[in-house]
Amino acid sequence: MSKRIQLNTTHSDKHEIHVGYKIEDEIIQFLSSSFSRRKAVFIIDENVFKLYENTFINKISANFDESVVCIVPQGESSKSVSVFSHLVGKILSSGVERSTPIIVIGGGVTGDLGGFIAASCLRGMPLIHIPTSLLAMVDSSIGGKTGINHEIGKNLIGAFYQPKAVFSDLQFLETLPHKEIVHGLGEVIKYGMISDRSIFDLLKKIPLKKEFSYSKEWEQLVSICATIKVDIVSKDFKESGIREILNFGHTFAHVIERVGNYENCSHGEAVFMGMWGAVKLSQLLGFNIDIANLSEFRPLFNSTFNPSETMEELTLMMLHDKKVKDGSITVIILEDVEKARSKILTNSADLEKAWKFLINEFK
Repeated sequence: MSKRIQLNTTHSDKHEIHVGYKIEDEIIQFLSSSFSRRKAVFIIDENVFKLYENTFINKISANFDESVVCIVPQGESSKSVSVFSHLVGKILSSGVERSTPIIVIGGGVTGDLGGFIAASCLRGMPLIHIPTSLLAMVDSSIGGKTGINHEIGKNLIGAFYQPKAVFSDLQFLETLPHKEIVHGLGEVIKYGMISDRSIFDLLKKIPLKKEFSYSKEWEQLVSICATIKVDIVSKDFKESGIREILNFGHTFAHVIERVGNYENCSHGEAVFMGMWGAVKLSQLLGFNIDIANLSEFRPLFNSTFNPSETMEELTLMMLHDKKVKDGSITVIILEDVEKARSKILTNSADLEKAWKFLINEFK
């Protein structure tokens, strides 16, 4: 039996996030009670499809008479206009109806892309997320953000669109490479920094240097992170206030990803590096934040960042972030652990110093 966390932004957006281990039967029960058997669309990460086609995926898809299967190539490059257009064409030409469910199975890339497809096709089709990476389970599958990238910046095309349900089945983490688990820890650590320092104590109970092995501690960790995000999103669905704190480290991270053409590091790695810049910026603004909570996890990350761009150029690239307001850069800083807030910066000098600090750590 999974742990259920309810997200409620409006009456129509109300849904539950389920966190558990080997919960196929719960997923099938939900699909059977919610949708017609006639047809379903499956948008699936290519690696997940290869690993689970004959087990999990066949079991879920057997609930429908016809399945439209869309395979998403691995990597951030799949969050593109071309891939979006191709899959939308395939789905619309299959004769779907507005009530046909779109079931998205994969990590953050597949989830963001699949969510935007569900929001766009027929002006909105039912969306069910089954995240398969740690990062997607604790972050990207929750909250209704969908989108694709543009050459100008990350996630600049998209929509806010809530799923009907999210099912985080920890069995998928068993087949992830260890490095993918580590990358997901970038977002987990973020929650510890902005909201709940007990996450750091829980992480000490988990053998993070080893391959994933299911335990109640892992389930508790995913549930805590999901609950934090649900609580924040429930108060601020469209990111006009408190939800901004979920972007701690991200303004730096999005530049790191863009400089590397979205190939040199994962989103979780970029977020981990970005938090170093955000902590340093917080210190420069006069807040006594200890870097120790990040330093403790530095040995897990093999991330590097040694750009050819100058500090000034990196700072200017931040102006392409979607959080820019009135031509000024908005970043999330910490007054203390568990005490995050947004800050509009008009002076670039501190940002350039923060970039220098970050690069010195990861070069």
